[in-house]
Parts: sequence; structure tokens; C-alpha cells
Amino acid sequence: MSAESAPHPPAPRVTMPAAAPYRGRFAPSPTGPLHFGSLIAAAGSFLQARSRGGEWLVRIEDLDPPRTVAGAADGILRTLEAFGLTWDGAVSHQSRRQEIYRDALSQLDALGVLYGCSCTRSEIADSSAHGIDGPVYPGTCRGRQRAGRTLRVLVEDRELVFQDLVQGEIRCALAHEVGDFVVRRADGLHAYQLAAAVDDADQGITEVVRGADLLYSTPRQIHLQQLLGLPTPGYAHLPLAVDTGGRKLGKQTQAPSVSGHDPVPTLIEALRFLGQPVPPALRDTDVAGFWHWAISHWQIERVAHHTPAVTGR
Repeated sequence: MSAESAPHPPAPRVTMPAAAPYRGRFAPSPTGPLHFGSLIAAAGSFLQARSRGGEWLVRIEDLDPPRTVAGAADGILRTLEAFGLTWDGAVSHQSRRQEIYRDALSQLDALGVLYGCSCTRSEIADSSAHGIDGPVYPGTCRGRQRAGRTLRVLVEDRELVFQDLVQGEIRCALAHEVGDFVVRRADGLHAYQLAAAVDDADQGITEVVRGADLLYSTPRQIHLQQLLGLPTPGYAHLPLAVDTGGRKLGKQTQAPSVSGHDPVPTLIEALRFLGQPVPPALRDTDVAGFWHWAISHWQIERVAHHTPAVTGR
């Protein structure tokens, strides 16, 4: 998958929905407290929504119980409130939306694009083809009557093209760079790609603003949207915050949580990270004053497209 850098043959393009009232979202996983990298994603999506007079929803992506930390979701919500990131409507929890994911799987099955897979991780790792995030599934179980609780969706041998508001034109050859991908895991849990695609449509999300670590997920989600007849939102993938070793801030890198005790300095740091000018007077304002200024001056065009971007955290 790559941004446009050389002439390419014509490829199918994603058609975005007609103009509708703006609705964005922030969808953290409750695997730990909110850290600076997550704050950047929250602030960027919040600013994009509010600067367009739109709604901003919060969705807790708690699909994976083994990774969910008790109390993390409530802690994230308290931190968002402390930073003045107020959301619209009720908070959604993916763990409570299993029926809608089962319905989507039934639709895919009726279309004949779903099949069971019994391949082990080691068998897949032996694939000679490598794509955007590891070995490409070689299609071992495609067309075979093999028992397997893992469910995969067929992908076509075509290039999918979409325009990212920050990263530019993105092209992905699904069959060669992704392969048939998992929509339900062997343990019975629904896969993130399916849940995100279904939730964004069900909640009427018009634009997804999130971290660039999920850029490679977007072609899979668009593929599912097209199969299920769902609208495709716009996309904007923000640069990642990394530590001094170049590693993405997160639980694996033991990124420190952000403190809501004195939020304005951290918000200013996040605003600078997103390429926005920060006047000296902003340091002397409160949270409400910060957001009033930041929303009225927000320009997503100033956000750097490169990823990752380094922070000293």
C-alpha cells in the first residue's frame, strides 16, 4: 500500500457519500489509561468535528476481553472530560453490539464471500507472500470444505483507491497486499475490521479521523462496506506519536498516562504536534478558552502527512 508516487493504470475509486451533517468519533480500546498518542487522536477528531459544527461520538472498542483492563474504559472517559473533550449522546460499547456483527456475518455468508479456515498461525507464517502487515494469507482453505471456526472474507484481485485527507491518495491491491482476511476469530470473537466497518455505518459516521497505525486497516473496512452495501466515510489518518526510540506510544512501550490535573499545557503540546500555530496567550487560558480558540483556528491541512512523528515522551 502506498501513496501516489508514479503513474498507475486506472483503478476503481471509492465514491464518498453525498454531503451530510458531520459526525465523527473517537474509538479507544480499554487496554489501559489514555496516553499522549491517544490524546492526539482524540483531539484531532474532536477538532475536525467541532470546527465543522458536527457531532463527536465516543465508542469503546472492547471486543477483546483478554486485552481489556478492568476500569480502563471509565478512566478514559474521566480523562476525556478533564481535558474538555465532551461527546454527544451515549457512549457505545462494542461488547454490547454482538447481534449487529452476527447479522453482518449472515449477510456476507448469503453473498457467498465467507468461508471457514482451519489454518494455524505457523502455517500462515510460512506463506511466501508478504503484504502491508505481515504474511499474506495464501488462500489455503478457499474453496475447500475444511472445518474451521475462523471465518475469512474473500477479496478480489483489484486495486482499491481512496483519498485520505492527511496522507493523500492511497492504493492497495487487496489480494496481493492483504489476502482473504479474518472477520471472526477462532475463539468466536468478531474481528476489529468487521466491527469498525459496521459500527461506523450504523452510527452514521461521515468522517473517520484516527491514527496512521490504522491506515492499513482502511482498505479492509472499505471492502466490507462495499460488500455489505454500507456508505464509506471520509478518512484522515493523523501522524503517530512515538518515543525517543521511534516506537509508537502505547501499552507495549509503557507510555505514561496523561494527567487531567493541569490539562492546558498538554493540550497545547498536542495542538503543536498536529501542526497548528499556538499563540503565547493560549498558555494563560483555561480549558474552555483553549478549545474555543483551537476549534475556530483548526486547519487539518496543516497536519503533517508523515508518520511517525517523534516526540520526546
